Amino acid sequence: MSRALTHEAEAIARIAARVDDGFVEAVDLIDRCADQGGTVVVSGLGKSGYIGSKISATLASLGIPSHPVHPTEAAHGDLGRFQSKDVVICLSHSGETEELVNLAAILRQDNLPIIAITRGVVDGSPESALARLATVVLSVGVVGEAGDGEYLAPTTSTTAALAIGDALALAVARRRSFSHEDFHARHPGGQLGSLLRPAMELVRFKAGENLPLAKETDTVRDALKEASKVVRRPGALLVTNDAGKLTGIFTDSDLRRMVLSNPDDLGKPMGEAMSRDPRCLDGDAKASDAVAMFREFRADEIPIVDSDGKPMGLLDVQDLIAMKLVREST
Repeated sequence: MSRALTHEAEAIARIAARVDDGFVEAVDLIDRCADQGGTVVVSGLGKSGYIGSKISATLASLGIPSHPVHPTEAAHGDLGRFQSKDVVICLSHSGETEELVNLAAILRQDNLPIIAITRGVVDGSPESALARLATVVLSVGVVGEAGDGEYLAPTTSTTAALAIGDALALAVARRRSFSHEDFHARHPGGQLGSLLRPAMELVRFKAGENLPLAKETDTVRDALKEASKVVRRPGALLVTNDAGKLTGIFTDSDLRRMVLSNPDDLGKPMGEAMSRDPRCLDGDAKASDAVAMFREFRADEIPIVDSDGKPMGLLDVQDLIAMKLVREST
């Protein structure tokens, strides 16, 4: 198993070492296509077809219109899916897949740019038919598959082709300044979408609504009495100074320790009982930032503050657990 993984990793490393102007030209073609309102049409047969479908899906998820077309179906009506503004990515390791070469020949007559992902010229092998028809050739450069020649099933070659497709998609997305917000707009569901949501959207306890705020001069006892007026109290009190800025946090754990050690400390001012300068998030933080903070610092309550340092809300770890972004045992 380790040998197969190493073989595939080495193939990708070789591709990375020889990225050239052809890769830049391919990025230019896709970027220009998107600017003109075109679509990146991806085609391949067999295992290459599956890899092509994944590349197409990645492009689409990064804001680059794309869809796959089966080369055989193209000859039976699906040629209508190709428009003059489109760019075509054709995948064939040998570069001699008959159905794909025939499709590329037709598209070449229609002057559609073709990006071919093929084995390329290796050890003096002749240029493939697909490569001769292509506008740009991105060479996989893989001769043998994983398994030291024991099996012929496409493994290293398809992994390398997929890596090239991923690199293309990411390069174009970066060129087009595709943002986290853009990505979230295309991934509203699932964990990916949840991680990209603003952290404040997950907050149940919000300042001015159901999040009691204590002042440094309030006694612990008075602050708790005031907090008890809220139907469902959060697991911590946020403490502010006279200017309303967050200066500390007092958690249920702090209260438990105080009661067990010296109940008379309930008469102390919050400024002496609280934990000062708690770790907090900015108001524009994402849920992913909250998850990272929880995992790194094991903070069960995370204050969220505005640009002036004033409390906006309190994110409880249970909010993250409810969204299945963390586990209770994490």
